[in-house]
Amino acid sequence: TDIGAAMNTVSIVKCDDYEFNNVKRAVYEALDEIDNIKLKIIKGSRILIKTNLLMKKNPEDAVTTHPAVVEAIVRYLQDIGCKVIIGDSPGGPFTEWNLKSVYKAAGMFEVAERTGCELNFDTSVLEISNPDAKRLKSMQIIKIAKEVDFVVSAAKLKTHGMMTYTGAVKNLFGVIPGLVKADYHLRLNNTDNFADHLVDICETVRPVFSIIDGIDGMEGDGPSAGEKRHAGLIMASESPYALDTAVSNIIGIEPMTVPTIRAASLRNLFSGDLKDIDIKGVRLDEIRIEPFKLPKSRDANFIGGKVPKVIERMILNTLRPRPVFNHEICISCGDCKRSCPPGIIDMSSGKPVPDLSKCIRCFCCHELCPKKAVDIRRHWIYDKVLKK
Repeated sequence: TDIGAAMNTVSIVKCDDYEFNNVKRAVYEALDEIDNIKLKIIKGSRILIKTNLLMKKNPEDAVTTHPAVVEAIVRYLQDIGCKVIIGDSPGGPFTEWNLKSVYKAAGMFEVAERTGCELNFDTSVLEISNPDAKRLKSMQIIKIAKEVDFVVSAAKLKTHGMMTYTGAVKNLFGVIPGLVKADYHLRLNNTDNFADHLVDICETVRPVFSIIDGIDGMEGDGPSAGEKRHAGLIMASESPYALDTAVSNIIGIEPMTVPTIRAASLRNLFSGDLKDIDIKGVRLDEIRIEPFKLPKSRDANFIGGKVPKVIERMILNTLRPRPVFNHEICISCGDCKRSCPPGIIDMSSGKPVPDLSKCIRCFCCHELCPKKAVDIRRHWIYDKVLKK
C-alpha cells in the first residue's frame, strides 16, 4: 500500500563530522524526506527524544548519541512548534543522581541550555499491561515515555554483544527503568526471547520516527567496549524495522541474522528485505563502507539441525563465548555485580569472580564496565570452525 511504502522510506544523508551546521543540515535533510513526520506531528506536541545514553561516557567515545545530533533533532521539532524532552534510563539505578552524571558526560546539559528544551529527571515508573506482547504481558517503563504525545528513537550505530547490532529498535530498551532491565534479561534469558521482548517494547512505544547517528559508530565488542568506527552517515525512517534492516546491511551484517529484525519479520511487522525499502538520499550501492567487525560474543550456531537438540545445546554451551575479568584493570567498583541479571558475580575478594556455569551470556558486565576490564573470549574450536 501507499501508506506502507511511505512507512518504509529510509533516508540516508552523508555527514563527515560533528560540526553543528553540517549535522543540522544532514538531520533536517534526512527528516524532510519522510513526508509523514510533519503530517503526524502537530504544533504543541510533547515529544521525548529517547537518546542512547547507555553509561557515563563522553561524546567522543562513540558510545552515546552525539549531542550535535540530539540538538539538531531538538531544533527540527521545535521548528514544528513542539515541546521537546530529552531522556533515557541508562545502565545502573534509575535515579536523579545517575541521570545527572550521564547527561553531563554525554553533553546533554549543553543541548538543553542552547535550545531551551527539557531534560527528564522524573524517575517515576509505570506498570503497563501489554496483552498483545509475545513475551512479557506486563512490564515496567519510565513514566515520561507514556506521558508524551510521541517518542523519537535517536540511536547510535553500534555492534552489540548479545544482539549483534543495536539500532532503532534496541535503543528503546532504555524505556525500561534502570535495574529492572537486569530482571527482564534474566526472565528472557536467550537471544530470541530477548529479541521478542525488544519488539514488544517497540510496538508499545511506537516511535513517531527513528534516527541513527552513524557519523562515528562502534564496531567489534559494542555497545561500549568496541572500537570507534567512522561511517559518516545520518539515517532516518518512520519504521524502526526498515531503518535497522537498511543500516545493518550498510555495515555488512546480513539483516536476517539480527535477532530483532528476524523477530519483526516473523510477526509480519516488516519483511527484513531490502527490496521493500524505499531509499531516499544516498543510494545503498553508493555507500562504500568496509564491513564492521562483529562482537566476539556473536552466537553463530554452526551445528543447528545437524545433531539432536540435546547434543546441540550441550556443545553450544561448552563453546559459547564467556566473559573474562581482567583484575589488573578492574577498579572494584562493583558495577558488574550490580548489573548481573542472574547475580552470579562474587565480589567478596574485592574483585569480580563469576560462576560461569550460571552465566546467561547477556554480557551486561562487559557492556557496563567503565574501564573495559571485562573481555569476551570464545573457545578455540569455535574460532576454528568459523574460520575467524
